[in-house]
Amino acid sequence: MATVLTTDAIPGATTTAWDLTRIRTDTHVLEILSDPGEGAQRCGQIFGTVSAKMGNGVWTVEIIPAEIQPPARDPAGASGNRVRIGNTAVTNWGDATQLVVAFNEQVLLGRQRLGALASDTVILLENKWAVHADPSIRAAWSAALEELRPHGYRLIEVPMEAECLQVVDDAAKGKNMFALGLLSCVYERDLEKMREQIAFAFRKKAPAICEKNVALLERGYAWADANLDFRVCVDPRPAAGDLVVMNGNQAAALGAIAAGMELAAMYPITPATSVSHYLGEIFEKFGGTLHQAEDEIAAAGVALGASYAGKVAFTITSGPGLALKTEFLGLAVMTETPLVVLDVQRGGPSTACRPRSSSRTCWRHSSVSLVTRRTFAVVICSPHDAETSDNTLMNVFCTEIGDKCTGTLCPLCAKSTDVMREELAASRGE
Repeated sequence: MATVLTTDAIPGATTTAWDLTRIRTDTHVLEILSDPGEGAQRCGQIFGTVSAKMGNGVWTVEIIPAEIQPPARDPAGASGNRVRIGNTAVTNWGDATQLVVAFNEQVLLGRQRLGALASDTVILLENKWAVHADPSIRAAWSAALEELRPHGYRLIEVPMEAECLQVVDDAAKGKNMFALGLLSCVYERDLEKMREQIAFAFRKKAPAICEKNVALLERGYAWADANLDFRVCVDPRPAAGDLVVMNGNQAAALGAIAAGMELAAMYPITPATSVSHYLGEIFEKFGGTLHQAEDEIAAAGVALGASYAGKVAFTITSGPGLALKTEFLGLAVMTETPLVVLDVQRGGPSTACRPRSSSRTCWRHSSVSLVTRRTFAVVICSPHDAETSDNTLMNVFCTEIGDKCTGTLCPLCAKSTDVMREELAASRGE
């Protein structure tokens, strides 16, 4: 990776109080961190999507707390997105984060304790907690900064709350778009494309909501332009022809539709839920039915029942949900009813831990056969990117349609299959 530092003025920038340091690099890793529900993941998704549309290679990873609703301002409760962008195709999430936007110091502390940050990380940190009315929160702020200080990070305090309150009454509902504006300026993203993507993200909301989000974006951009003395330049390389920008979950949904699937049954679970979100928008147009069951067990039962009745069906889940579906998977085998289980895998409790969650999940899938004393085969397909996710899912679903296999088909959408591939090659002496 080549990194070049230059000091000059950026054309079109309004900042004139200092020279701007431009960091020219082939790839860069950033994170947006918040408490759950504050929109950091959406901020990262929009930033990643626009970067891809501009011509950058992009890899995004959701940062998901173990608890469904962890306490606010808890180091273990960090929620958000890690985004790696490059001037060519990006195939992994990178070794360490080089820039962080954090909505409070505790979620930042959690990531630092996990060793996620590079030694020269630049941190843009919400500073409202330094003057909070609660003395225990002020003390926690001071203690966190004291713990961070020896690591040599460059910490820049940002008045996110005060800036957002100039546009909305509740700053908690605006910081993510303000942060998106900060990142748009730092990484020199196309603001018009950002506005278009925000309009798409909020297309089902009232026009006033979209307008406020755009105003927050622009305010964040203006603050960064006036107050930050550096820019990160990862030059995009626009493609010669038209491309489709999608993530693995969207590709999986399209693969199911292309294969002719008729019913999808699921219960919401991170990070698999967006498969059903995408299907919910388009599945019916292709004759499909999307069913949200009351729990993971019921979702497997609905898909199995539909398949037994002659429909081509599948169920969507992640690691914990797969464990709950085990009995119905056994029933599928006993009745010789084809069933596809789409497991969008993640690290964490009951789903194995990064970076080897893929191999352990394959073990979990193969152990499903224990419920019938290994009297059937489990077919496990593990795509490693969006394109192969679409192709793999299409082939798996077509296999069920063609009744070429009796048993359980488990397409595994995991992010660490490269680790497995390397280990297998090493074991063979390749």
